[in-house]
Amino acid sequence: MIRPAQEGELPRLMEIFDIAKAYMRRNGNGGQWGDEYPSEEFLRGDLSKNELYVVERDGVIHGCFVLAEGEDPTYATIDGAWHGDGAYGTIHRVAADGCGGIFAEVMDFAKARHSMLRIDTHEDNATMHHLVQKHGFRRCGIIFLEGYGGPRVAYDWCRES
Repeated sequence: MIRPAQEGELPRLMEIFDIAKAYMRRNGNGGQWGDEYPSEEFLRGDLSKNELYVVERDGVIHGCFVLAEGEDPTYATIDGAWHGDGAYGTIHRVAADGCGGIFAEVMDFAKARHSMLRIDTHEDNATMHHLVQKHGFRRCGIIFLEGYGGPRVAYDWCRES
């Protein structure tokens, strides 16, 4: 089940992000999320915009992600080209505790709500590159994050008409 996150769940979400960061480091991606990202305060901002969701199974939260509505300023400039123009949803900060299948659930949820999606990841995040391509996303180019993180590989997905 996917549902909006609640303030009282932030400690569990921080645990999930710690698990995800440890996984990324073990798999050659130590540069995407530093020790302090995302902070609890950052997640509170996602909560206040009603964009933070949890993936729950049998009453246990196993994953979380952001599904943002509307244009994302991060994607205003790309070294490359998007495959479609128009309204889209943006997926950010996907994290899971390792139980498996979380990304597929997130994709089903997001694709049911949007005919176009965008997502980005660090060049060294081999797992995410594999997952987004497995779920029909196409590489579009490089975007640059302001203030943190540097360049990211950008992907999009468009529902076939």
